Amino acid sequence: MVDEGFEDSEFIYPYYRFREEGYTVEVVAPKGKKTYMGKHGVPALSDLSPEEVNVEEYDALVIPGGWAPDRMRINGEMVRIVREAYEKGKVIAAICHGPQMLIEADILRGRRATCWKSVRADLKNAGAVFIDAPVVVDGKIVTSRFPDDLPHFCRETINLLKGLKQ
Repeated sequence: MVDEGFEDSEFIYPYYRFREEGYTVEVVAPKGKKTYMGKHGVPALSDLSPEEVNVEEYDALVIPGGWAPDRMRINGEMVRIVREAYEKGKVIAAICHGPQMLIEADILRGRRATCWKSVRADLKNAGAVFIDAPVVVDGKIVTSRFPDDLPHFCRETINLLKGLKQ
């Protein structure tokens, strides 16, 4: 999921890492077939708008950080995808500011999670237990703090996906 101002590395690294594993990756943004720019100038062309997404067709949802989650969380259709993915038992991975979308979808209450330091109070206020670790896995929710955590973030998300295939 992207919008303007996503954290470039948190988009690029998972995008290519999941493709390397053989997954089809589609980019969802407020408008389909539109180019969104990362904080550092990396372009991301969206494949689909949220209205075009059938959550049943996907195994996972990945939410990069940056400024984009703050923009996406006021878009009801983007939030709906997160909530629906959770209700359908999909893997949901959010890094840095990405957990803002999980907070907005109200799916963190009673769960362990991590995030960027400026989101910690929001995470706790949403009823989550904050863990300061490179990656936190609670059920099918994977969270990480910042770009340096990307190897852990992708590894654990891929491990969950591989577990679904077994």
